[in-house]
Amino acid sequence: MKTKNQWASKLGFIMATAGAAIGLGNLWKFPYLMGRNGGASFLVVYLFFICILGVPVMMLEMSLGRKTRHDPVQAYGDIHPNARIAGVFGVAAAFLILSYYSVIGGWIIKYIVSYGTTFHAPEDFEAFISAPVEPVFWHFLFLFITTAVCYHGISGIENVSRIMMPLLFVLLIVIIVRSVTLPDAVLGLKFIFIPSSAAFNMKAVSAALGQVFYSLSLCMGITITYGSYLGDKENIPRSCASVAGLDTIIAVMAGIAIFPAVFSFGLEPGQGPGLIFGTLPKVFSSIKGGAVFAILFFALVLFAAVTSAIALLEVVVSFAVDSLKWTRKKATVILGLLIFLAGVPSALSFGTLGNVTILNYSVFDFVGMVTDNILLPFGGLAMCYFIGWKWNPRYLVDEVEKNGVTFRLKKLWIFCIRFLTPILVAAVTLTGFASIYSIVRG
Repeated sequence: MKTKNQWASKLGFIMATAGAAIGLGNLWKFPYLMGRNGGASFLVVYLFFICILGVPVMMLEMSLGRKTRHDPVQAYGDIHPNARIAGVFGVAAAFLILSYYSVIGGWIIKYIVSYGTTFHAPEDFEAFISAPVEPVFWHFLFLFITTAVCYHGISGIENVSRIMMPLLFVLLIVIIVRSVTLPDAVLGLKFIFIPSSAAFNMKAVSAALGQVFYSLSLCMGITITYGSYLGDKENIPRSCASVAGLDTIIAVMAGIAIFPAVFSFGLEPGQGPGLIFGTLPKVFSSIKGGAVFAILFFALVLFAAVTSAIALLEVVVSFAVDSLKWTRKKATVILGLLIFLAGVPSALSFGTLGNVTILNYSVFDFVGMVTDNILLPFGGLAMCYFIGWKWNPRYLVDEVEKNGVTFRLKKLWIFCIRFLTPILVAAVTLTGFASIYSIVRG
């Protein structure tokens, strides 16, 4: 095994891993899905899937990373020569996700700068994202920040995460206090939490399953990469449970922070990213001290975006260092530049390249479709096949139980990896392909 640098502390590791999972989707998608799909009923099913899919897969990836001390491609290659394909799916997904994720990250920085200099959001969001140059500049700036953090290795990632994650929590508390004190804020809380049997159906179950898969950044290689820096004394089941718990808590808190304000002003809650960049600025412009709260909110969103982005870049950098034998500095700079270039078409897909479509998708949406519906689920299926059947998951049980750690649910965990998890990942895959088919058909 190759000796690697390790996390300096358990807290730093938890903050970095939780930061990788807690991203933009947690701040708008989870609470919206919760509200549209049965409220508390959706949350119960989501937590169930966290237990039978999210935590088991996180444990698999974390223990594989620590056992092999390698990047995802090398880690899978250590267990079976043909298993490298699972790691390739993960690294490719991380590369492509970051290429368009950083476009949204650039929008966030633009909004912070706009509020900080003019006390207002950009006058026209659609005009901003369709401009020929400005979105590319902010996309570059966001990736520059991400690359600068990764350039300094895991110490840089850990230090940034230990600052940003607590600040994210504090900022959420501040926004929540202001949001729930607005008139009719209770309507937003009812939207999120009141159980609705009419809204809870099989589509809601499918939505909960898919959200677990993406919310915890499963099969992107992140947990394998971060696990490769994990010390032998760390309790893997407890760490995974902590990360999953933090991820869920932040997602629910985000709903409490955002949706009471949205409903208080009678705005539409189901706008995806448009909720953050189009709807919420209207809220901020209508309340006293709105510019201050806007800066705090977009700082919160930026922290979530950056901690996820550095995890995605670290996956690709780790691959270049381990498998291609590049130095970290060379890998970070070159890959940061390549990801920037790969993201330029996505940055321009709302304006200059607005008429360019691939299978009825814009460039931005097509890249997201490829990662969400092809690379990630197929990587998950390959992971379950090679770990569960071509290798032996009991080797990972031995890794989990290092230094006297008791893993009482190991038989259930092996059952999940061999049978239950592949079925659930296949369900996510089929749902994704059904969505692709409907869009291609027009």
